[in-house]
Amino acid sequence: MERKGLGRGLGALIPEKEPSLREKEKIVYLLIDEIRPNPYQPRENFDHESLDDLVASIKEKGIIQPVLVRPTASGYELIAGERRLRAANSLNIKEIPAIIKEAKDEESLELALIENIQRQDLNPIEEACAFKHLIERFSFSQEKIAQTIGKARVSVANTLRLLKLPADIQAMIRKSLLSFAHGKVLLELQDASRQEALAQRAVSEGLSVKELEGLILPHQKARKQKSPAVLNEHPHIKAIEEELQQFLGSKVRIVPGRKRGAILIEYYSHDDLERIYKAIKR
Repeated sequence: MERKGLGRGLGALIPEKEPSLREKEKIVYLLIDEIRPNPYQPRENFDHESLDDLVASIKEKGIIQPVLVRPTASGYELIAGERRLRAANSLNIKEIPAIIKEAKDEESLELALIENIQRQDLNPIEEACAFKHLIERFSFSQEKIAQTIGKARVSVANTLRLLKLPADIQAMIRKSLLSFAHGKVLLELQDASRQEALAQRAVSEGLSVKELEGLILPHQKARKQKSPAVLNEHPHIKAIEEELQQFLGSKVRIVPGRKRGAILIEYYSHDDLERIYKAIKR
């Protein structure tokens, strides 16, 4: 699948060629000891094999691409380039090429998030946590996140929904034992214990997403058959449900009854609720 361009991206900040940099963004060499890690780094898991490959590459060719830092009272804080910094540290390199940029906390997280998504370095749970942090700490809407990283708003909403899964299942996704698609399928179940049981089975038996769906579908059918309201559902209701989800960028469920029904709309923060309210009000 072709990936969309990611918002502003890092291309303008960390160009592949040294010329044409604005004076204030020129490459300088900084002592590694002066650079502290990014507290807003969205990436929590670093693949050791991939890091070893980077170490070998730097040992042979040096550090080709500079890291991005911002000045602090005591030195510098990393914005982007954590793997390069770790690899340089492991080789006892004293100085590293860097671009110094003035950036607020919000922009630091935004740039770190963009870099990791561009390099496909974040697992789905790390990505969801980064989105949640942008929403709760910096009052981003799902729409603004989507525009920043170049993804559809529905994709952002679906990623955030993974945080509704039990912690054990989130850990499986972090470790790549289960995929984003596995997690999305498990969210169809309401019972956490049932989710965990099927997640364990999916891991132990190496179930594909389709095979996992095959285990969940009979359970869902049985649950629906117990509800007379679902039996009365009109064929076009599902289409309306999907259209509402696309419009609102959130999960929507229509629950029909014999004479009346309900529309259930999920939201993930107060800011997200405001976004949905404004969309409905328009």
